[in-house]
Amino acid sequence: METTPSPEDRTDFDDADRGFVGTVSREQIKDDSGRVVWDFAASAFLDGPCPDSAHPSLWRQSQLTAKHGLYQVAAGIYQVRGFDLSNVTFLEGERGVIVVDPLLSVETAAAALALYREHRGHRPVTAVIYTHSHADHFGGVRGVLDEGADVPIIAPAGFLEHAVAENVYAGTAMNRRAIYMYGAELGRGPEGQLGAGLGVTTSTGTVSLIEPTVSIAETGHEETVDGVRFIFQLTPGTEAPAEMNFYLPEHRALCMAENATHNLHNILTLRGALVRDPRVWARYLTEAIGMFAARSDVLFASHHWPTWGTEELSRFLSQQRDLYAYLHDQTLRMLNQGMTGPEIAEVIELPPALAGAWHARGYYGSVSHNVKAIYQRYMGWFDGNPAHLWELPPEESSRKHVEFMGGRDAILPKARASLDAGDLRWAAQVLNYLVFADPGDTEARGMLADAYTRLGHGSENGTWRNFYLQGAAELRGNKPENTLDSASPDVMGALSVEQLFDSLAIRVNGPRAWDTRLTIDWVLTDLKEEVRLTLANGVLTQSAHHAGSSADLTLTMTRPRLLGVIATRSLEGVHVDGDRSVFTTLLGFLDEPDRDFDIVTP
Repeated sequence: METTPSPEDRTDFDDADRGFVGTVSREQIKDDSGRVVWDFAASAFLDGPCPDSAHPSLWRQSQLTAKHGLYQVAAGIYQVRGFDLSNVTFLEGERGVIVVDPLLSVETAAAALALYREHRGHRPVTAVIYTHSHADHFGGVRGVLDEGADVPIIAPAGFLEHAVAENVYAGTAMNRRAIYMYGAELGRGPEGQLGAGLGVTTSTGTVSLIEPTVSIAETGHEETVDGVRFIFQLTPGTEAPAEMNFYLPEHRALCMAENATHNLHNILTLRGALVRDPRVWARYLTEAIGMFAARSDVLFASHHWPTWGTEELSRFLSQQRDLYAYLHDQTLRMLNQGMTGPEIAEVIELPPALAGAWHARGYYGSVSHNVKAIYQRYMGWFDGNPAHLWELPPEESSRKHVEFMGGRDAILPKARASLDAGDLRWAAQVLNYLVFADPGDTEARGMLADAYTRLGHGSENGTWRNFYLQGAAELRGNKPENTLDSASPDVMGALSVEQLFDSLAIRVNGPRAWDTRLTIDWVLTDLKEEVRLTLANGVLTQSAHHAGSSADLTLTMTRPRLLGVIATRSLEGVHVDGDRSVFTTLLGFLDEPDRDFDIVTP
């Protein structure tokens, strides 16, 4: 039987409150139009006892992540927590303050900086550090820097490439699924969204980006910024493709970015991403322990609360390391015995020391879906069983399942019996067949929504709860508009020319373009660069050399104008040489992404 942490252990609550300086009196953060982008008051219900509609462990975690305000971590180190999914850290230097990870939204970052200055004085921002390439660690940067500010912006090598690619290439689908994952559109309360495990939820303000000016390319790199000495540890391929930890020798303080937080993290996030490497993740944690743990008095990160004491933080890092290593090694052991991802996920158990640690609980990632992700990383989607090699698509498969199971009228009573017996996973699977076979079946939709609601209420994992409850809401007709747009003007503006044209290529409707061939030369005068786009066989390719052959159309402009051409589909302000209709033809083959595609119905 799995070991569980002691409910009487209040260490996390003591640590989450330690160093509290103050917080805001207002209940909401709004954008310039008056739209609410962050709501502190929405978490007030967590002050009460855990209801039957919540897992006690997730309720506890949500109470911790809902704490908000300015906190002192150590002399000269402050964090604002609870103003967004992530934390922003303020490191006081000789002339001002260094901002680490300025949250997701401009509005929440500005509010956090204002709170810091209210208590610590109006210190100018002398540098910004991005610890990694996820938007909740850079999106608020224009909320802490004035337009045209000339300060160093420090990031790990590869930051910009990964930051913009993730938010553009598959950004539409990721944002749609992020509505499910973070539950930002769900009503907050005992029956609804409690939190996301890693934090309360994502803010819904303006995402910005200013390009880094200093790139950290190797472990051991040292920088002195505004009188503060940093030693960096590069950790690519861990929680993000580009990520770094850093150590502050004079403060005996270690920042672990998002590589060690107070929960089991994701190997594959439910919104979608590249599968992460837990083997590398564990090895970088081992390296951090060896380089910094014995020299540290406090460990802080980009989420959650710090850990104080050399012995305590060393134990924390060691257990976090063992958590990812154990999942990796045991998944590989069992897949080499012929087990599949779902089979491994059903039988794997954590060692008692890990299962009994609050910080190793699956509030954000889970043992179940992380094991399946590790299987996917090594073995792909196919489990080796030929029956699964060429299965029917969901709608057709569902209709045949319903037919073979005796039809809808035979299935519904059995599904109701499963619901009544608490066999929720099976009931959800069967009712999902009915909904995909006939999405207009209101009784089946209602029963499936009930199953999802009960599964959500019983989940210890915050993102699982949000997925289940958002699915239930949409089955009941409450489908929100997808307002998330990670491909903001700043993000689009940071794309390289190659990435900009890649963003066009993934929108080409291949079948409609099969029989068309065209070439366009793009001459970018400010970059002294020329790129040829060729459309053939439904594929848009780019090349720098064309052996002197002429193009159907040549467009001459600056890179900023190129951004305008892609955004507006207009050649205004562009020097045109050749057949303009070629440009129109290309545009005609570009599909618009569907921001509101269905998930729980066909």
